[in-house]
Amino acid sequence: MLVLAHISDLHLDGSTRATERAERVRDRLWELPGHVDALLVTGDIADHGDEAEYEEAARILGLRSGDAPFPVLTCPGNHDSRAPFRKALLGLPATEGPVNGAHVFDDSAVLMCDSSIPRSDEGALDDETYDWIEATLDELDGSLPVLLALHHPPVALHHPLPDSYRLRAPHRLAALMERRPEIAGLITGHAHTATATTFAGRPLVVGPGVTWTLRLPWEGEGPADREAPVGLAFHVLADEGRLTSHFRVVT
Repeated sequence: MLVLAHISDLHLDGSTRATERAERVRDRLWELPGHVDALLVTGDIADHGDEAEYEEAARILGLRSGDAPFPVLTCPGNHDSRAPFRKALLGLPATEGPVNGAHVFDDSAVLMCDSSIPRSDEGALDDETYDWIEATLDELDGSLPVLLALHHPPVALHHPLPDSYRLRAPHRLAALMERRPEIAGLITGHAHTATATTFAGRPLVVGPGVTWTLRLPWEGEGPADREAPVGLAFHVLADEGRLTSHFRVVT
């Protein structure tokens, strides 16, 4: 059984407000009394894609100090910039290609997929990323259930803001999933609202936002509820590949 914590959309911008909200959810996760296998951070970690924002994220998330009590797995979102992301957050050479990473656990695997398009709010998995997913799944040889994590949801969520900037060409991802029954589900961010639905016959779970929560059309005027508490999720991938998600707020 795999237990994953999940946060998204920190939008660190150097402001006291953004820092405090990120540190608040970090403290809750670091103080958990039970075992968590990893933390997923599904994009929009920085607000402007500046190195200073990623340096702050690395400090908060313990990525460079080793202070995190479990692995912290990241992927970029539309507000992120690949070269500064690699350099200041991950400590890698500042190249511009997609930032993808596979993490294999004892009985499952998580593929952190880069759906960002430089200088665009929309998302896409490019040819290099699709080839990487296929090659990684080939190496695993169908022996483990796999979760795909990315920033942009591939379906409409019934709000004009996230629905304007979702994943392009979702049919291509659906075709991949139809060929690959070992993919147990999708984990995304971007929409700033805790959401559960399905895609290609598999669970699709959207994590809540750290910086603000999406106000749905029937909840009032304006999309951003900046007074809502910080949100997080826990995902449990059972040995048979069944995904269960739980949502929490941090006040």
